[in-house]
Amino acid sequence: MDGKLTFISGGVRSGKSAFAERMLVEEAAKCGGRLVYIASGRAVDEEMKQRIEKHKLDRGEEDWLTIEQPVDLAGTLPFIQPNDFVLWDCLTTWLANEMYEEQDGAYCIHMEGCMEKKAARLMGTIDAIREKAAHFVIVSNEVLDEPASPYEETRTYCEWIGKLHQHLVGMSDEAIEMDCGLPLYWKKEGQVAVQ
Repeated sequence: MDGKLTFISGGVRSGKSAFAERMLVEEAAKCGGRLVYIASGRAVDEEMKQRIEKHKLDRGEEDWLTIEQPVDLAGTLPFIQPNDFVLWDCLTTWLANEMYEEQDGAYCIHMEGCMEKKAARLMGTIDAIREKAAHFVIVSNEVLDEPASPYEETRTYCEWIGKLHQHLVGMSDEAIEMDCGLPLYWKKEGQVAVQ
């Protein structure tokens, strides 16, 4: 039987990561499972390096196994064990990394069909992690609620966030939006979504 899948989105400083961590820490304490953190951030500059270190310190009190995997989520599969409580933070960082992965001198975002292949592989990997883990929580930033950008790459990025979010909400047991530290449940385990 597949494990539980929860999708959590929210704005910057909405409390989404802290909420996701707390959720899994409490569940793992009851069941005795491992805590696994999949980190998709890259320390490309000093600010990002500091943010990554802060995240690590914030998780320091709990016994998290951290897997650094900025691009290929499938690379985490050999490290996931049955009954793990897995947190992937965050989908939007993965998306930016994948869009700008260089292949044959071009970025994926500029290659026809490239992102479609990556998205299909991602969804297959999410299913595979869910089959192994007790609970898999995916955190993502909300889709930008702003006027359309004049930049094609920004528009493409926002479109992909929206597509991925819709797909994940559909396949999740729970879908939560964080707002000012409060969870808004758009979909709860055991409830059927209205079509």
